[in-house]
Amino acid sequence: MIAASVGYDLIFLIHVIAAVATITVVVAMRGAAQSVVRGVDGATQARRFPLRRNWAARVLHVLPLTGLAMTLTGDASVSLTRPWIIVGLLCYLAAAGHLEARTLPLERVVSEVIAHEGAASPERGRTLVRSIDVLLALIAVALVAMLVQF
Repeated sequence: MIAASVGYDLIFLIHVIAAVATITVVVAMRGAAQSVVRGVDGATQARRFPLRRNWAARVLHVLPLTGLAMTLTGDASVSLTRPWIIVGLLCYLAAAGHLEARTLPLERVVSEVIAHEGAASPERGRTLVRSIDVLLALIAVALVAMLVQF
């Protein structure tokens, strides 16, 4: 379906950029959480966990918008009846739910602890790392489904 129309190709490009940005942000979040586990100093923790909302992680929500736009403008090879698209949508729903209900609230708690106590404990960091690992696993399943297109 690629190179069928300029509009489709632009949506596809935005979809790929959003996917790369999502993976980049989540990997950076994991690195910051891993630094808490390693016990870096409070100043470094404070730089990596500012006391504000993490809007960058929400780039994940661009993926279903561009994905659905491609299915609506594409041919039968990218229709909603294809199993790999259904897997992608289910992975997005699980990842978005996990991000908003578990990962970002944990990250916010770590930020608040660092702001009030000067540093977070390695246990809090490990909990956040585990949550981010679940998020990365869901993203990986979706990525494999998108690449294999079964």
